[in-house]
Amino acid sequence: MSQQRFILALDQGTTSSRAILFTRSGGIAASAQREFAQHYPQPGWVEHDPLDIWQSQLDVACEAMLKAGARGAEIAAIGIANQRETTLLWDRKTGAPVGPAIVWQDRRTAPHCTRLIDGGAQTLIERKTGLRIDPYFSATKLAWLLDSAPGLRARARAGELAFGTVDSWLIWHLSGRRAHVTDVSNAARTALFDIRACRWDDELLALFDIPRAVLPEVAPSSGVIAHTDEALFGAAIPITGVAGDQQAATFGQGCIEPGLVKNTYGTGLFMLMNTGAQPVASKHRLLTTIGWQLDGKLSYALEGAVFMGGAIVQWLRDGLGIIESAADIGTLAAQCASSEGVVLAPAFAGLGAPYWDPYARGTLLGMTRGTTRAHIARAALEAIALQTVDVLDAMEADAGIAVSELRADGGASQNDLLMQIQADLLDRPVVRPPVTETTALGAACLAGIGSSFWSGLDEITQAWPAARRFEPAMAAHERAVHLERWHRAIDRARAWETPEASAAQSNSVTV
Repeated sequence: MSQQRFILALDQGTTSSRAILFTRSGGIAASAQREFAQHYPQPGWVEHDPLDIWQSQLDVACEAMLKAGARGAEIAAIGIANQRETTLLWDRKTGAPVGPAIVWQDRRTAPHCTRLIDGGAQTLIERKTGLRIDPYFSATKLAWLLDSAPGLRARARAGELAFGTVDSWLIWHLSGRRAHVTDVSNAARTALFDIRACRWDDELLALFDIPRAVLPEVAPSSGVIAHTDEALFGAAIPITGVAGDQQAATFGQGCIEPGLVKNTYGTGLFMLMNTGAQPVASKHRLLTTIGWQLDGKLSYALEGAVFMGGAIVQWLRDGLGIIESAADIGTLAAQCASSEGVVLAPAFAGLGAPYWDPYARGTLLGMTRGTTRAHIARAALEAIALQTVDVLDAMEADAGIAVSELRADGGASQNDLLMQIQADLLDRPVVRPPVTETTALGAACLAGIGSSFWSGLDEITQAWPAARRFEPAMAAHERAVHLERWHRAIDRARAWETPEASAAQSNSVTV
């Protein structure tokens, strides 16, 4: 029998799929990554082809195994981390999707959310799910898919269709269509799951008109969840770790004690604070969510979700064309010592925490004839950092804890200039771990613990080198000016009236 030498982490993100093989020492043996197409059929709509998600993830898994010379029998377990809230619906018999994957960034269900809010549903949603009513979450997306073609609701009630977030879609295919399952951290992002009772909730299903027959089984985040079809990798590999990407990153950052905070700088920005065994209700428009379930115990978290993080840099590259690659942003922004009053409020997909305004729109203010590409690039990095300041301020107020440092991870955390700007505007140290791919690492840790490949997180982290610390160096009065300009720009972005906002307000008045 081959020695089991690896954990395979599948990190399915918003713009790319990644696979990383981790060794027993926590090192990376091989990795592979592949971008896939983003679709924007209408303003505010964001879609993926579900088959692109599956095929890209399978391809990079096979590529990483090939690079490492790893056979399926040498992989002890698979861990999955996934873009959360993205919603899929497929035929149980054929496995074919019955519509697009509606991405977490998608805003098409904003009118539905407005009607629910006007109907007084917010209190119920917050009490049971810890979430806010927003197009971000899966429930209204699923309702939209069920109404997108004649007969789908009837087929759903008859048990012919399956709903899932991306983890469920991957496990369905990895298991040879045998397992329709999700974990607690992903279920908690649907707005259909009672996070205290830890189960799908009939009252919420009725509110969103979702048939129970489409729902996956809910499993812990660590432990044997399913096995892969032997035909895929030459062995039936156990899937023993599953978590939404941000919960996985929190675990991978070692934020396993209450009060520890991480921020992931990915497509969006996602800050989580571990609050321990008890959920903390937010009074500052943050989310209360499940972190993970390990050894039968639930860990909860406060979360601030910001929609536009690294996606701002993608916009500079793909939308404006002022950089050729994302890596160019730091060099361009460093050409000027400051943004000279230029402020970008990046509400391209509305605003997430702590504002929750789906109708806000992106605004670029403070430009003069002397404004250059470099000033806009620096304003973009500052926008990422300033959104983080807003969320951490709200988080400290909710938890009653003064946070001494922020742990940073994700692709954009590799940018030293951004990390220094973040420390300056936050006025506290920012700590970047030696392994910045903490989403994949967290999935691997959950899988490794769930399969007894590792005894615990300490076994992995004790071999890590020292982290990089960025200390604040900005004067208090300069920081105050930045924050004042920033909040004025946010007010302008929220004052922008879209046709959707006008229609929602008209409908609200009529009701």
